[in-house]
Amino acid sequence: MRIPDLDEDGWCLESGVERHELHPESFPIPDEAERAGLAPGDFAKLIFVIAVEEDDEPIVDHMWVVVREAADGGYFGLLDNEPDIDENDEFWLGTELPFGPEHVIEVQAGNAESRDYAARTPLRSWPRG
Repeated sequence: MRIPDLDEDGWCLESGVERHELHPESFPIPDEAERAGLAPGDFAKLIFVIAVEEDDEPIVDHMWVVVREAADGGYFGLLDNEPDIDENDEFWLGTELPFGPEHVIEVQAGNAESRDYAARTPLRSWPRG
């Protein structure tokens, strides 16, 4: 599973584990078993780093993803937030993206509605293979 790259894709994910290790008191994350045991329909909050044309520095945004499936030691999920940027041609509700347990900074159990959302066809699929 290819993880997004800032230069290639215009966005990437920051490691929640690394941020927690740098600031354990002020940046708690779920334990490894919880981050590695997500099921379809569960919610995972991730840290997105997004390149923006008008800025030299990328923006950082925390957004929720609904887990679609487990794959190759990680997950595919559907974006469940709109990013906080003016121009956006990469992300919108329902965009599929890959992520690993190391990227998860918060989790919430899924429900019937989120499991239905996870089962729908993505508006934009992440390339597989």
